[in-house]
Formats: sequence, structure tokens, C-alpha cells
Amino acid sequence: MRRHILASTSVIALLLGSSNAFAGMDEAKAFLDAEIKDQSALDRAGQEAEMQWFVDAAKPFAGMEIKVVSETITTHEYESKTLAKAFSDITGIKITHDLIGEGDVIEKLQTQMQSGENIYDAYVNDSDLIGTHWRYLQARSLTDWMANEGKDVTNPNLDIADFIGTKFTTAPDGKLYQLPDQQFANLYWFRYDWFNDEKNKADFKAKYGYDLGVPVNWSAYEDIAEFFTGRDVNGQKVYGHMDYGKKDPSLGWRFTDAWLSMAGNGDKGLPNGLPVDEWGIKVNEKSQPIGSCVARGGDTNGPASVYSIVKYLDWLKAYAPPEAQGMTFSESGPVPAQGAIAQQIFWYTAFTADMVKPGLPVMNEDGTPKWRMAPSPHGVYWKDGMKLGYQDVGSWTILKSTPDDRAKAAWLYAQFVTSKTVDVKKSHVGLTFIRQSTLDHKSFTDRAPQLGGLIEFYRSPARVQWSPTGTNVPDYPKLAQLWWQAIGDASSGAKTAQEAMDSLCAEQEKVLERLERAGIQGDIGPKMAEEHDLAYWNAEAVKAGNLAPQLKIENEKEKPVTINYDELVKSWSK
Repeated sequence: MRRHILASTSVIALLLGSSNAFAGMDEAKAFLDAEIKDQSALDRAGQEAEMQWFVDAAKPFAGMEIKVVSETITTHEYESKTLAKAFSDITGIKITHDLIGEGDVIEKLQTQMQSGENIYDAYVNDSDLIGTHWRYLQARSLTDWMANEGKDVTNPNLDIADFIGTKFTTAPDGKLYQLPDQQFANLYWFRYDWFNDEKNKADFKAKYGYDLGVPVNWSAYEDIAEFFTGRDVNGQKVYGHMDYGKKDPSLGWRFTDAWLSMAGNGDKGLPNGLPVDEWGIKVNEKSQPIGSCVARGGDTNGPASVYSIVKYLDWLKAYAPPEAQGMTFSESGPVPAQGAIAQQIFWYTAFTADMVKPGLPVMNEDGTPKWRMAPSPHGVYWKDGMKLGYQDVGSWTILKSTPDDRAKAAWLYAQFVTSKTVDVKKSHVGLTFIRQSTLDHKSFTDRAPQLGGLIEFYRSPARVQWSPTGTNVPDYPKLAQLWWQAIGDASSGAKTAQEAMDSLCAEQEKVLERLERAGIQGDIGPKMAEEHDLAYWNAEAVKAGNLAPQLKIENEKEKPVTINYDELVKSWSK
């Protein structure tokens, strides 16, 4: 019997070991042949050298089973279905890459941070949590990790300087806490063919006295929305605007994703306004949040913020399809591709892949789009030097509660899916760029005409004005969930814009006050300021050379300005 058990055990061990017995360069070369080919920033010799490094670095972890998680978008689907298998084949480390909803990712992350239980070995979560990770001390500093415990598993060819989003994942202490995996912006989207139609141009000029073009400010956007709404274009009634308004969690990120910054909320500063950011949260010289309401020097309920909500509501009701008011983010996303929308001020470039599918009403027969994307117009409170919109930067985060060996194996996978070997191919699939070397690749120069301005934008100097939530936000999960409820009250008509923002800033300050009382974030946590009126805080800001909170501008309908799209693109290459 004993002999039989031993024999059976040997067979089982052989079977278990078979999954990584063949891991190595033969598998790497097969992957490069079948999947990567010449879609890489590295030549074939460089690809093989990088793969050899992964093979060697992974040997101590062969046979381990690692779990990582991300939200469900095209880029991560490619990682989960294609790159995870390739990594397992090449290294012998079995990767399970789960895809779940964005809210579920945050929930799992919070649970692991609070319990210390290792639920996942690595998370791709938004860099919006950078202020949370820095203050709670639950995430590993990747700067320290790469120099110390993780040095032996850090790719010498990782080239952090090549990543275009590391300013967004670096805390005020100068350390990197998250590694960008994918990023996309929300930009202005418009029907290039309609804007270049001679009758449309002539009619617009006759009515408004200036040229139809890409709106530089919200006044021009409003005129264009009015012009196209109800207009007959090629036999169909069209609308001048698209958005969504259902009281739903997705309404929250519609606004935390930097809508207020486009209006001119907060202070100057890139990637985020300082000392007041685009959420309206103010920090002191030690990066401690001191308030959200105007009464404490914040700007969440200031004139610029209220103006942004008023315009959102006005445009949604007057210029979008009636059903838009009852839609969520996911329901509204496909609408512009159906062919009856002239422009959208707040459009995520993550929709690009779906918007360029052959046969859509917004595509030409030659495979080029009838639409373009361009920089967003700004509101009347906006000043040069402020951020102008949002970038989503999904980033690899490794918590301290993950054991070192598992963290090392997961770190290898994170580097593999962001490596120079695979990033060009991954970017062709998902169109969510993280590396400059990928953006510079000839294949994207060739593909640019099919992508409606995406490549031109990401290669332009304008790119730096789009950024994620910054480090002023001390607890993103707790604070972000307040927004959809407050904005939903304004959208439904239960509250005015001013009442909604007053309520929002008060709720944000309750969270800040609880964090201050608990002392859980130490000397970088909130320290609430004394209360004064708007005039006092505006005078203090002006004295310090800052802006926020700004005083109300009596005439919020400024002179409209447009620019020719083709001239704009030319100016970027000068």
C-alpha cells in the first residue's frame, strides 16, 4: 500500500510540475512569433533579451499561483485572456487575472486594507487613490520596493522615465506608489464632417457672427449645441450635446473626473491645482487637507463649482436627447456612435476602439472616422495654467499585507504587461497609452488617420493639462461616493445647484473631520481651518498669488471663441 501511495504521489507531483516544466525561452519565442511580431518598441533581439530576464527572474517562483484583479475594460481583457497565459507559459508562474467592476475593485482593496487579509496579490486601481495610499501607509512605496526587497525582481529595462503617467502616481514625498498600466482622457468629441459642411458653416456664421469650429470656451460650446439641436442633417433630426443624468453611482465620476476643473474650479497647477484642487479641497503647506467648503478656503461650493453644475443641467435639458436625463454612464456611452449627436464635451477616449468599428453611421467607407476628438473647452472661471480635464490612469498597486514572495511574483507580472516588449501591441488592442516609446512607434503614425485625433492629442503638448484626482483627496473611496448623491439631487430637481454643492462640501468636511479626530493618517491627515466668508478667503488667496475660491463673475456668458481643428493640429507640430 505504501509503495502504491508513493507511486501515486510521484505521478501527481509530475503532473503538477508539468505546467511549468516547459516554461522558458522556447515559449517566449513562440509568444513573440505569434503575438508581438514587429509591434514592439524593441527589436527582436531586444524582445528576446527582455524575455530572458523574465525567465531567469521568475525561476524562484515557478509553480506559484498568483491572483491579481482589475476593472473590465478592453485593455485588461487582453491582459487577462492573452498576456496572463503567455506570462504563465514563459515563467511557470500561474496567473489568475480577475476582471470585475470598478466599484468592486475598490471594495476588495478597502477590505484588504482594513482586514490585512491578502485577497489579491496586486491590484490595478485608479491613481485617483494616490492620496489614500500615501496617507494610509497600506500600499508599498514602489520606489523603496525597487531599491530594496524587490530589487532582484525589478526589470533593468523597465525604464520608469518612459511612462507618461508617473506624475500622477507619485506622492508629495516624491515616491512612486503605483505603476501605470493603462490611461485614457476625457476630451471634446465632434462631427468633423458636419463642422466642415459648407451650409452648416454659412448658417452658423450668419446666426452667431463667428466661425463654426472646435469651441475653445463653454460659451462657444453652448452656441454650437443650440445651433445643431433640432437641425435636419441628411434627413435626420440631430442634437447638439450628449450627457447622462440618472441618479446612479456612475453620475459621481462624471463630476469627480475633473468636470469642475474645466469650469475653472480650484487653483493653477499641474497635474493638480494647489493649494485648492479640482475637487475644491484645500491643503496647507504640509499637504494636510484643511477644508472643502468656501467657509474654510475650499471651493467645492464656490461660484466656479456652482456654475459648472448649472451648465451641466442647462445643456442636458436643452440640447441632449430627452432620454439622456434617465441614462447612466454605460447607457449613454454608445449614443454618439449612432449618428445623431453633433458634439460631446465630456467623452472618454476609452470609447475610441468601439467608435471606429466598420459599418457604424459615424464611419466612412474607407475606414476613417467622420468625427474627431480635440481638447476640451473651458469655462469662464478657467485661467491659463490650470488643468483642463481628466485622465484615468489604472495603475498597479501592491499592498503591504501581501507576503513578499507573492508580491514579487505579482510584480513580475505587472512589469510583463507594461513592458516595452508587449506595450505597443497591447496599446493597439486597447488604445490606452502609458509609454512615450509606444506613442512614438511608427505603427501609430500609420494608424493615426483611423483614430480621430487620439494619437495627435497624446503626442501634443496639451496632454499635460489632463490629469487624474490628485493627492489633496485623503480618502478617495469615502469621499467619491458622496458626489453622485449630491449631484443626483441637482439633476432630479430636488435641490438647486448651490444647495447640492453646499451639501456636498459639508458631507466631505464631515469625513475630513472624522479623519482628523481619529488621527489615523498622522501628520499628513486633515487639520481643519477656521471658518470665514468668501470675501476673506478670496482676499487671502489673492494675497498668496492664488485663485480659489474665486468671486462670482456677474456675466458668465463670455465672448465665444472657436478654432479650426486642422489648424489646431498643425500648431502642435511646430
